[in-house]
Amino acid sequence: MSVNTKEIKKNAYRVAKTRGKTALRIRVPGGHLEAVFLPLIKEIADTYGNGTIHLSTRQGLELPGIDFDKIPEINKKIRPLVEAYGLCPEHPDGGYPASGVRNIAACIGNRVCPFANHDTTALAQRLEREMFPGDLHFKIAVTGCPNDCIKAHMQDFGIICTTEPQYDEKRCISCNSCVETCERRVTGALSQEDFTIKRSHELCIGCGECILKCPTGALTRGKEHYFSLVIMGRTGKKNPRLAQAFLEWADEETVVQVIKNTVRFVEEHIDRSLPKEHIGYIVDRTGYPAFRDAVLEGIKLHPKTRIAEFIAFDGTPYRRDIHFKTASG
Repeated sequence: MSVNTKEIKKNAYRVAKTRGKTALRIRVPGGHLEAVFLPLIKEIADTYGNGTIHLSTRQGLELPGIDFDKIPEINKKIRPLVEAYGLCPEHPDGGYPASGVRNIAACIGNRVCPFANHDTTALAQRLEREMFPGDLHFKIAVTGCPNDCIKAHMQDFGIICTTEPQYDEKRCISCNSCVETCERRVTGALSQEDFTIKRSHELCIGCGECILKCPTGALTRGKEHYFSLVIMGRTGKKNPRLAQAFLEWADEETVVQVIKNTVRFVEEHIDRSLPKEHIGYIVDRTGYPAFRDAVLEGIKLHPKTRIAEFIAFDGTPYRRDIHFKTASG
């Protein structure tokens, strides 16, 4: 049968190496899937695929071995999966209407992990509703603390949940456990002066390690939710690099709006002569100041938010003539 590969990829099906076969990509925002959907996924894998399920690096599911002519039938079956996350599919028969914004990944967050500062699943699912469907190739991930288990520094937008420690001097016994922990494991942001704990706002990264180590509960997580936003990390063949810090101590609304504003920025500056252009290369071409000013336009920043004045993006250009020489010299 004749297949429009561009259309099936947009409909969240993969072009596979086996002729006549495809793989369904199922979005799992935040990596969180209700168990009630597992029988449906198994049915599709067994009935239409080859009986296997691949867990993708972006926390989605891929069901390989599907015949192209079964796509309309499968799209009807997966409609409950699409609707479960509050998405509004454009296809009247179900299925995914876009694949540009990749599945938004997240660590398990504070629903389970004691190190996590916020509910990463809730934020990832909110971003899914804000950004999907969309045809731009964005990669977004949310991590519950600066341990960065989700590898936020390898994304276009890496969201790191942080907290501002709240100190109750009356409960403090001056054991120095928090100071020693921060010195050994983090940035050395804490010190003790006259039996009182002092915190450097410039050095504190909001990880919450001191809170976990305090034996008396003198340090607790603040009620306000803060985030660090790192940007323009990427893998790939041309110039892979880690994301760099853009915002610190930002609130959730700012983070969400910056990502949404980036859609307008990309649509204005993307090179449409290319099949697709990664956002990081657009920022490289236009310059960081142009990106910064465009995506922060109209946003009322939290008074504590810090913005990177300049980012010197680096990377690893694959120029073998520069970095390597043969063993023979």
